[in-house]
Amino acid sequence: MPTPRKFALLCLLLTATSATAGQGLSLPEALSAALANNPELAAAGREIGIAEGDRRQAGLIPNPELSWEVEDTRRDTSTTTVTLSQPLELGGKRGARIDLAERGQAIAQLELERQRNGLRAEVVQAFHAALRAQTALELARQSQALTERGLQVVQGRVTAGQSSPVEATRAQVQLAQAQAEVRRANTQRTVAYQALARLTGSPLASFDQLQATDLSPGTAPSAEALLAKVEQTVEWRLAAARIEQGDAALGSEKSQRIPNLTVSVGSQYSREDRERVNVVGLSMPLPLFDRNQGNVLAAARRADQARDLRNAVELRLRSETRSAVSQWHTAMQEVDAYDRTILPAAQQAVDTATRGFEMGKFAFLDVLDAQRTLIEARGLYLEALASATDARAQVERMYGEQ
Repeated sequence: MPTPRKFALLCLLLTATSATAGQGLSLPEALSAALANNPELAAAGREIGIAEGDRRQAGLIPNPELSWEVEDTRRDTSTTTVTLSQPLELGGKRGARIDLAERGQAIAQLELERQRNGLRAEVVQAFHAALRAQTALELARQSQALTERGLQVVQGRVTAGQSSPVEATRAQVQLAQAQAEVRRANTQRTVAYQALARLTGSPLASFDQLQATDLSPGTAPSAEALLAKVEQTVEWRLAAARIEQGDAALGSEKSQRIPNLTVSVGSQYSREDRERVNVVGLSMPLPLFDRNQGNVLAAARRADQARDLRNAVELRLRSETRSAVSQWHTAMQEVDAYDRTILPAAQQAVDTATRGFEMGKFAFLDVLDAQRTLIEARGLYLEALASATDARAQVERMYGEQ
């Protein structure tokens, strides 16, 4: 069952949604639009095609070479030789290239998955930020209506000679501040809407309200349950894939130590002897100096580096998981405290002070103090929700949808 404050905020959200006649946007719609239209995600998807081209190229064998040679350019004594040469790759070079290219394909797929997780987390974060900005605007309008009511009461008491004109001035100042807060909240909502629209691939916000039933990001998951799935996260799998890529690159460099064999066949014709002979040849570089030692050493060190980076990724994931879950849990405790106690008490204090002032039992300063307390509590409530939502986005960026 929702608490009275949660029910009030739910009604506020539904009122804000139904009161605006324009086009609305829900979180599923925002996520769908972002995955379909976000240009950065589309660019990441191109890497898969790039990796496919690299894999196709890696599987090709070297082209043969056709040569034509003339000895003695005199017409009657010249000798013409036509040769077809085919390099033969030895040492498993082609297989090593294919293996390396396939590792690149796997990394491209994981990079796209990581980009999707990151984009989804950003959209969730931006949607909730815009939703809070939308709610903050409604709360600012409520505060303005509250101060307008207070000003009417003060003016009535001043006219009746029951209050000092100074209190009317204070009420007017309070109303001016409330009006400024409405303008500020309206600007912040516009900025938040624009940030959300950018993530969905649109230069302008085509919606003028958000459709949602709750501001809360939900209950924080267990840190231990998440830590048990660290090796299933896309970042850990990506780091592990880079180790495989490093090992494949090392194998490719080692295969380069064995020189290729070139086989040649051809025909030679002598005009002087009027005789044609067949020509067969074999050639191979002698690996006396360059045995690809430097590239093998560099590839070995890169493979070791990939293992160190995988360990660093795991350490970071474990640390950030505990921090994010702790932040999420603490923020939701604050939200619950505001829902159950602080906000209802602050609202009751405003109502009591206002009624008491109307009856002449309290001074207008008591009303102003109660109003400021309520406004401040609402702001802190939204800040606690923002902290919880940011933590949820961090968890989803690492582990995907929760």
